Amino acid sequence: MPIRILSPEVARQIAAGEVVSRPLDAVRELIDNALDAGATRIEIELEGGGLKALRVRDNGAGIPEDQVSLAPLRHATSKLESVERVVTLGFRGEALWALGQAGRLRLTTRPAAQLGAVQLDAHADAQELRRVSAPAGTSVSITELFGHLPARLRTQAAPAAEGREATALVSRYALHHPGLHWRLVVDGETRLQHAPGDARGAVGSVYGPLSSNRVLKVDARAGTLRLEGVLSRPELTRPRRDRMHFAVNGRPVQAPPELERAVIDGYAELLPAGQAPLCVLNLTLPPEDVNPNVHPAKAHVGLADLPALAEGLRLLVAQALSTHPLAGQLPSLRVPAPAAGLVNAAPASGSFPALRPLGILSELYLLAEGQEGEGDLWIVDVHAAHERVLYERLTHELEAAPALELPEPELLHLTPGQLSCLHERGAELRGWGLDIENFGAGLARLRSLPAAFAALKVPRLHELIVETALGDAPDPRRELLGRLACAPALKAGHVTLELGNRTLHALMACQQPWACPHGRPTVLRLSERDLAHAFGRRSARDVARGRDVVEAKVVRED
Repeated sequence: MPIRILSPEVARQIAAGEVVSRPLDAVRELIDNALDAGATRIEIELEGGGLKALRVRDNGAGIPEDQVSLAPLRHATSKLESVERVVTLGFRGEALWALGQAGRLRLTTRPAAQLGAVQLDAHADAQELRRVSAPAGTSVSITELFGHLPARLRTQAAPAAEGREATALVSRYALHHPGLHWRLVVDGETRLQHAPGDARGAVGSVYGPLSSNRVLKVDARAGTLRLEGVLSRPELTRPRRDRMHFAVNGRPVQAPPELERAVIDGYAELLPAGQAPLCVLNLTLPPEDVNPNVHPAKAHVGLADLPALAEGLRLLVAQALSTHPLAGQLPSLRVPAPAAGLVNAAPASGSFPALRPLGILSELYLLAEGQEGEGDLWIVDVHAAHERVLYERLTHELEAAPALELPEPELLHLTPGQLSCLHERGAELRGWGLDIENFGAGLARLRSLPAAFAALKVPRLHELIVETALGDAPDPRRELLGRLACAPALKAGHVTLELGNRTLHALMACQQPWACPHGRPTVLRLSERDLAHAFGRRSARDVARGRDVVEAKVVRED
């Protein structure tokens, strides 16, 4: 085909799609504008995932009447002075223009000192202005987003998914700007409500009070870097990095892996291997060291001298943690007197070996000897083994037992993220026998739960069930059963030789006896041959091999 110049209309649609490809982009751009305007109160509303209607209201500076007509023009901005030194969240001057191209834009704005507000309606190249009455600040609404672009509309995510993503995005902004009032409403339901406070309060609004009580404030400097926010105590960790949040000069971003690694390295031995902390960290850097224009959705920023920045971050995290007594101690060895009446553990089936209990280490680990003549030492983590036993028992009972209707439904507080999950997983949870009813205003009623869970002696049982079932684990059913098995499992300090022996017998009857529900091993094996070599001895099993056989004969002949 011959080369031709695109028509202005097609070019506008393509360019607008680069800035606003989904409702979430509109939310981000309008929040940035509100923050740049100095707003202390920001309210967001979505209908139909934002495709039907999307509104962002703020109490910021507003736009003077004589400049409102310029606001929806492409590359019109009051923020950018130099591309080498961007000091605002918005800077391209394309957000309102793109929204007017992608949908129907209505902007109502009034500076506090101005009498009367101005309302602007814009769509494509048409705009209309009128004077109206409105409070100080700015309100922007977009309706029929992509309504005239059917191909783009068909590729949008489901409204529930877009609502969940919007909840996550607004939660990020609330975490990094905790001194503001935030409110998010999705299809008439409040998903997030945060009153002005500190970073710990924002963690409580987003992740709940249990998390906010386990974070430490940090405010420190290293060179040109200032670090503010919170770090979780070592007991509050996750196997993923999804709650490691970073902002650079006020902009929530997806941090480079080097910065995530720097925070984890700052914890050093305080953090278990394979675990990540919860953190909300605001990095303030000289504007000339930051390039915010490296990603269409502003999710990434370019950072000057990233290795030096990562090292500075690691040092600040380590220093912040060093002021708190967070380190643990190594366990000690104790071998009690043999208990009477113990029977040797024999495998019920499968490849699990026959073991003979010997003693207990640190009131947690069962030491056992193999009975097949190999003489190896086996170490059973009784807590992990008991977890596996209870997990498989609960799994069987969950599938076999009916749901239990609670005599009095229990009222529970849900975080914004949990409310989003409830909308998506309600039917799946009822299939387990778990009926959680949305009660509005961030509350829910627990009406029924699986009968297999009712008799468990687990602290905060109902709260734990709801928290896990509505969490962000990829397999919430498995995660819930694992946590319910963990709570009542035998703990360190409570394991005796008799209890360890019983657990060992029950473990052998499991379908998967080698790992606990969380993937940790239930048993470790120390070869008798390796043990002998460690002491500089020759193992009895070495004699029957190659050169050792000849050497053994020579010794006998001598």
